[in-house]
Amino acid sequence: MNRQRRVVPDVVIVFAGDSGEGMQVTGMQFAHASAMRGNDIATFPNYPAEIRAPQGTLAGVSSFQLRFGSFDVLTPGDECDVLVAMNAAALKTHLHLLKPGGILIANEPGFDRRSLRLAGYSEEQNPLTDGSLSGYQLIVLNISQLVSAALADTGFSVREKERMKNMFVLGLLAWLFDRPLEALEQLVTTKFAARNPEIAAANLRLLRAGYNFGETSELFAVRYEIPQAQLPPGTYRSISGNEALVLGFVTAAQKAGLKLFYAGYPITPASEVLHQMSTLLPYDVYPFQAEDEIAALCAAIGAAFGGHLGVTATSGPGFSLMSEALGLAVMLELPVVVCDIQRAGPATGMPTKPEQADLLQALYGRHGEAPLPVLAAATPADCFHTAYEAARIAVHYMTPVVVLSDAFLANGTDLWRIPELDTLPPIVPPWASDRYKHNGSFAPYERDERGVRPWAVPGMRGFEHRIGGLEKEHITGNVSYDPANHERMVSLRAAKIEHIAHELPPQTITCGEPSGELALVSWGSSYGAVLSAVQECRRQGLSVSHIHLRYLNPLPRNLGDVLRGFRRILVPELNSGHLTQVLRARYLVDARPYSKIQGRPLSVSELVEYIQRELHHG
Repeated sequence: MNRQRRVVPDVVIVFAGDSGEGMQVTGMQFAHASAMRGNDIATFPNYPAEIRAPQGTLAGVSSFQLRFGSFDVLTPGDECDVLVAMNAAALKTHLHLLKPGGILIANEPGFDRRSLRLAGYSEEQNPLTDGSLSGYQLIVLNISQLVSAALADTGFSVREKERMKNMFVLGLLAWLFDRPLEALEQLVTTKFAARNPEIAAANLRLLRAGYNFGETSELFAVRYEIPQAQLPPGTYRSISGNEALVLGFVTAAQKAGLKLFYAGYPITPASEVLHQMSTLLPYDVYPFQAEDEIAALCAAIGAAFGGHLGVTATSGPGFSLMSEALGLAVMLELPVVVCDIQRAGPATGMPTKPEQADLLQALYGRHGEAPLPVLAAATPADCFHTAYEAARIAVHYMTPVVVLSDAFLANGTDLWRIPELDTLPPIVPPWASDRYKHNGSFAPYERDERGVRPWAVPGMRGFEHRIGGLEKEHITGNVSYDPANHERMVSLRAAKIEHIAHELPPQTITCGEPSGELALVSWGSSYGAVLSAVQECRRQGLSVSHIHLRYLNPLPRNLGDVLRGFRRILVPELNSGHLTQVLRARYLVDARPYSKIQGRPLSVSELVEYIQRELHHG
C-alpha cells in the first residue's frame, strides 16, 4: 500500500480502558520511547479513585494522556488527535476530548451488550454502528482476537492474553507515529524480564505483532512523523514529579554532606516517594514507613535533631495531621522538608485528582505564630529543582520548609535535563562552633546576622542543650514563660523567615512586557497552561504578560512593584482563589481569581477565551 507520510509538529494521544488493562503502562512506555526519539513530552495519567472499580463502568476507567512534539511542550493538551477506547465506558468518558476528524481506535469486544449497558448506552445504541461517530476516523479492531492469534502457540489462558492486549496497542501506535521499536523492546524487556521471562517474551511478541499489523494493514492511509525538538545540549530523561522530588532531595543531601532520612505513611498520590526512596539506599538514604503521618513528621524532626536532612511527603489529609508537629519544627528550628502533594478534597474527596486548595493551609495552617518557607513546583521536572532549593533553605536557615506539588505533577512526566552537579548552589550546614559559647557554655539560640541559630547534634561534646516544645529563652534555649521573651522569640523566628527574601532571585516576567493592561499570575502546576495561554494571546496581539511564582513565603521582595506595573491582575488557580487573597491583602492590588475546582488541570483554550473577554470588555 502506498501510504502518505505527514509531518506534524505535535500529537496528543489518549489511551483509555478499564483499570487493570494497562493503559498507564502503555502510555508511559510510549512517552519514554518518544523522549528517546528526541521529542519533548508532557503527560497526564488519570486514575480511578477506587482501587478495584467495577469493570466496564464509568468510574472504573483509567486513562493516560500524552503529548509529544518538536517544540517546548508545556501541557498534555486540551484535546487529543487520537483516542484509543478499549471499551464503551472509555469512549463515553473521553470522546469529548477527541478533535473533529481525529483518529478513534475502538476495541470491538469492549462494546458488547453488557459493556454498553454498564457505560449507560441504551440497548439499541451502539456508537460503533449507529453513525454517531461519523465525524471521526473510526477504526474498529477486534484486539482480543488479534492478540489471541498472535499467542496461539503459547500456553497462556484467555484471561492472561486479555491482560496483555495493551502491548498490541502500543506496537500499533508506535508504527503509526514512527516510534523506535527497538527502544520499546528494550523498555518492555526491562520491565518484565526479571520478574517473568515468559510474560516478557509474550509482550514482546505482541508489541511486534501490533507494529507489523500497522505496516501490513490497509486501515491507515497516513503515517505520521514528528521531528525532534530543538533542545539545549545536555543529557535528558523523562521523569515524573515524584521521581524528581526524590532525586532533588538525595542530591541536596549529598551536596550538603548529610544523610537523608525519609519518613512516610502511604497516601495517594505521595506513596511513590517512599517507594523511590527505598531504591536509593546506597546513597545514604534511610527510608522509614511510619504508623501514621504524625509519626512520620516527628521521626523526620528527630532525624534532623540527630544531624540528618529530615524529609516527609503526604497529601492534604496527612498534611492536616502534621500541623502540630510542624509547629514543633518551627520552634526547634531544625531542617525538615514536608512535601504536600495536593489532591482534590475535602476529606477523602477525589484522591487521584489534582487540586491547589492547600495553599492557605501551608501558609497559615498551624496554631500560634509559626511562619515557615513555602515553595511550589511548576512542572514534573521542576520538582527536582524545587526539592533541592527547599532542602538548601531548610539547612541554611535551620527551618522547616513546605513544598507544594499536586497529583498532576506527581504522576505526570516531562523531559528533564539532568544538571551538572557543580552548577547547583552549595549547601553548607551551620554547624555549632565555639563562637556560640559564652563563658564556656553553649548558647543554642544565639543567632548569626541572618537570624539563624547553630546546628548542634548529639555527640558534639560541649554543645549539649535542651530540646522540646515549650517556649525557648532567647540565647540559652531554657524553658521560659516570660511574656516579653515569648514575643521576642516569635518576632525573631518570623524575621528569620522574612530575611530569606533577601537572597531570593528577583521576580521576573516569564512572558510579555514588564507593564501593561493585564498580567496572569500563576503558581504550581498551573504554570504550563497559563504560559501557553499568554503566548497564544500575545500572538493575537493582546497586551498580556505572565508572572509565575515559585516562592510563596516569603514572597520575592520586588513582587509588589512588578504587580503594580499592570492595570489588572488575574490569578488562575485550582481552588477558590487562595493566592488571589494573599496578593490582595499583601500588595493592595486588584487581583481577581480564575477558579477551577473540577479535579482536572487548567486548559489553555479556556484561559485564552477568558483573557479575550477580559481585554475586549474590560
